[in-house]
Amino acid sequence: MPNKVQVPRISDAVASTLERRILEGSLKAGDRLPPERELAAELGVSRPSLREAIQKLASKGLVQSKQGGGTYVTDALESSFFDPWQDMMGNYPNLREDMLEFRRMLEGQAAEWAAERATDADLQRLDQSFETLQAAFESDNTQQRSEADIAFHQAVGDASHNVLLGHLSAALLRLMHDNIRLNLGELKTVPAASRLLMSQHAAIHAAVRERKPQAARSAAETHIDFVRETLAQTLRSVARRETAERRLSTDFSNS
Repeated sequence: MPNKVQVPRISDAVASTLERRILEGSLKAGDRLPPERELAAELGVSRPSLREAIQKLASKGLVQSKQGGGTYVTDALESSFFDPWQDMMGNYPNLREDMLEFRRMLEGQAAEWAAERATDADLQRLDQSFETLQAAFESDNTQQRSEADIAFHQAVGDASHNVLLGHLSAALLRLMHDNIRLNLGELKTVPAASRLLMSQHAAIHAAVRERKPQAARSAAETHIDFVRETLAQTLRSVARRETAERRLSTDFSNS
């Protein structure tokens, strides 16, 4: 019959459900899917239907099964943006300024939308990431600080409820990871810097929580402006140290 209703296959419905979770960030790059038995029971489908759905996602590059190690979400949604720029960032340092300018625009908008759209669950996650950030800044572990910083900004991006912005934000934060770590490492030598950074994050957190969109945007932009300036100072400081060390090395070799 020409007007016969097309009933979707169970595996297609399951694949769509899992794909939506990946798209919205409920399942993130690196996350391991629950064991097959548990996931099939959660979704109310048979294990063969679940396997077929996972194969569909694997064919799209969204998940990857590891022999004897389960199935993991890939970074396919971000790597296409991340990979080519990673190499160029190393070769063309001036791109950092463009990246930070773009990050200012992105995070300002993310904070504004987060203040408008965040759910109770989003705010709970934001609270948790902010508490983790506070604890990290009380330590001397630069790697821990960097990871907590990225997680906080990602929580704001996810709370904007714009999936494209969320994934772009994740890719950009990954791209800026080394610069964030370098910046935080240098700032540890400036007594007031950590306090200023935490107060900026606190302003973003408070504005989103209090549902003040313009204040949230302004707080996010102020934070990135501070990062841009301090990163520029950091790079100049590193360049001066390297120059001084080369001169010292030359003096010793000539003596």
